[in-house]
Amino acid sequence: MTIVAQWSAVTKRYRGVTAVEDVSLGLEAGQVTALVGHNGAGKTTLIKLLLGLIRPSAGSVRISGIDPAGSRGAEARRAIGFLPESVAFHGAMTGNELMAFHARLKGEPCRDNAALLERVGIAHAADRRVATYSKGMRQRLGIAQALIGAPRLLLFDEPTSGLDPASRSDVYRMIDALRVGGATVLVCTHALAEVQDRVDRAAIMHRGRLLAAGTLAELRRGAAAEARIRVRVRPGAGARVLAAMPQGVRCAEHGDASLTLDVAADAKMPVLRVLAQAADLVDDIETGAPGLQELYDRLVGATGEPT
Repeated sequence: MTIVAQWSAVTKRYRGVTAVEDVSLGLEAGQVTALVGHNGAGKTTLIKLLLGLIRPSAGSVRISGIDPAGSRGAEARRAIGFLPESVAFHGAMTGNELMAFHARLKGEPCRDNAALLERVGIAHAADRRVATYSKGMRQRLGIAQALIGAPRLLLFDEPTSGLDPASRSDVYRMIDALRVGGATVLVCTHALAEVQDRVDRAAIMHRGRLLAAGTLAELRRGAAAEARIRVRVRPGAGARVLAAMPQGVRCAEHGDASLTLDVAADAKMPVLRVLAQAADLVDDIETGAPGLQELYDRLVGATGEPT
């Protein structure tokens, strides 16, 4: 396991206001990590720290062992591609001109710019002024400039903002290709359901603190999340099926011909065995595990604080 970027016991205060408190998190090479949380949770502060735009009040930030705000910060930042949440480009420039400008800022040649615009699907508008671009086209242009120089660490803040469903899928396919190519990607997003099956790990922030980080399976175990079992039963048979359930099974919904059961993860198999034995009363069974949104709600709820 190679850690490309790391926050170690990081705290950031602004005139008595604590934006981030004692956060330790590492980004592993070749993985996509989702950084999720409400507005004001501390996500943007963590990104600014990684970009070297601000320094921590306590703790340390490193990119491949280098402090991005230190004397070798420029060296560390050359390895980063960044897409901000609100993309703002000079409207009088064309797509080609803007890409050339950013390539010069990064000290990179312009020869790959056309291919990057093609990759994000706006090559046809390369000679149009950015002021004529739709919001989605400006977002694609922002992704293209983040990819200049083939950076090994990519920070995408709401990368699918303003995109239609097909384009959103295109973005995640591109992120997956970057991961396959060995890049490390941090995706900062509010779209928890959208991102949960497209990342390797998720880090959940709330009020400046890191509540949990890990794979979806690890988050479920850490939150003691229940499995959900939906059962379609013969009309009127719901009470009989419930009576056969082991202790600890909670009925979330009880209809005339359906049951929704919440079951501790380690009790799922005993419940399924009971349902199999009651096959004459059961027409269908669907099982599911809590998604990232539900895990987020559960972890935030456990703090006793409002979102």
